[in-house]
Amino acid sequence: MAQIAQLEFKFDIKSSAEGFYQIFKCKPYIFPKLCPNLIKDCQLINGNWDSVGSVRKWIYVSGGNSSEFHTEKILAIDEKNKSVTCEMLEGGFTKLYKSYKYTVQALDKAEGGCTVKSAIEYEKQSEDVPPPNMYAEMGCVIYKDIDTYLINN
Repeated sequence: MAQIAQLEFKFDIKSSAEGFYQIFKCKPYIFPKLCPNLIKDCQLINGNWDSVGSVRKWIYVSGGNSSEFHTEKILAIDEKNKSVTCEMLEGGFTKLYKSYKYTVQALDKAEGGCTVKSAIEYEKQSEDVPPPNMYAEMGCVIYKDIDTYLINN
């Protein structure tokens, strides 16, 4: 029987926590411009870009050149802690995982820049399914691209 598991990872960037958080929370529609080799589109299906309960659809490249999609719902936004929590509703992730939630938090560093802390909570469809390491790696690429954008703009 599959159990809920968690995968956590951190990624340091040069940008401020507030800058990263605002882009991640409010402007995911610019991700295709920031990461064109990875994210093809981000559409607002329901609600607002930065509101709890809103639903967004992502079209992204997975496993080479094939495109996949997923829809996600924003479960929580914590302004004080600069974090966003989302749950996958349908699409690529649901083929592998019964449930898949992630939280992204931006933490200021004393020496400048910030640490992006991510936690993925998931339940596999079967024991043969690997942990979502590939999606963690994709997250790090996206965080780096957001950082580059913030540094240059």
